[in-house]
Amino acid sequence: MTEQSAGPSQASPADPNAECPRCLKPQALCVCEGIARIDNKVALLILQHPQEQDRELGTARLTALHFKDALLKIGLSWPSLTKILGRQTDPQRWAILYLGSVKAKTVAPDREIVVVNKNGNAVDHQDSALREIEGIILLDGTWSQAKALWWRNGWMLKCKRVVLGPKRPSRYGKLRREPRSDGLSTIEAAGMLLARLERKPEIETALQASFERLLARYREVRPVLGAGRQR
Repeated sequence: MTEQSAGPSQASPADPNAECPRCLKPQALCVCEGIARIDNKVALLILQHPQEQDRELGTARLTALHFKDALLKIGLSWPSLTKILGRQTDPQRWAILYLGSVKAKTVAPDREIVVVNKNGNAVDHQDSALREIEGIILLDGTWSQAKALWWRNGWMLKCKRVVLGPKRPSRYGKLRREPRSDGLSTIEAAGMLLARLERKPEIETALQASFERLLARYREVRPVLGAGRQR
C-alpha cells in the first residue's frame, strides 16, 4: 500500500515513543487496533512531501491504512500518474484536491464538493463530473510543501480539480493551525471526498472516529511524549 515501510522499533515496548510498525507513530498515539478496512471503489492516492515531519499528528499513513485501494507515495515529483500507479491510467478520470484560492462557498455555495476548471469556476453538470471520477489525489504536507508538489508535477494539470466546502472547521482545532478556514487534515478530506463520491456516509464516520481517537490520545500523552524526546 505504501512506498515506505519500517520494521519494529528497537525501543522498549514501555517507551511511549516506541514506533508502531504500521502507522509509524509513537505507540502511545497508535490507533491501528480500531481501524476497519474499507473496500473503496474510488481509489485513493496520497502524495506526501518528503519533508513533512509531523510524525505525531500527521494523518497520511493513518488514512491509507483505512482503505483497500489506497497508495501513499513519498517524494517530490513523478513523470506521470501511470508511473505512480504502475498501470495505464487516464488522469482526466482522476481528481486532485485543488490548492488554489477558489473556495467552494463562493463558486457553488450549495455544494460540499465542487469540480472547478483551470480558471476556478464551477464546471457545468457537477453531478456527472463527480460520477466520472475513478480516483482521488491528496497532497500531504504543509501548505507550502503541497504547493511545491503541485508545481513540480505538470501531469496534475490533466486531472480534474475539486475543492471542498466543509460545514465545520478541521478537528485539529488549536493543535495544528490550518492556513484557511476551509482547510482539512488529510484524513478528514479523504473521508469527506470518498463518502460523498461513493454515497457511503459510514466512510467519513470511520475516518473521523480514528482521527478523534488520535487527537484524544495526543492531548492525553503530549507531556509524556515531550519528556521522552528530551531524554
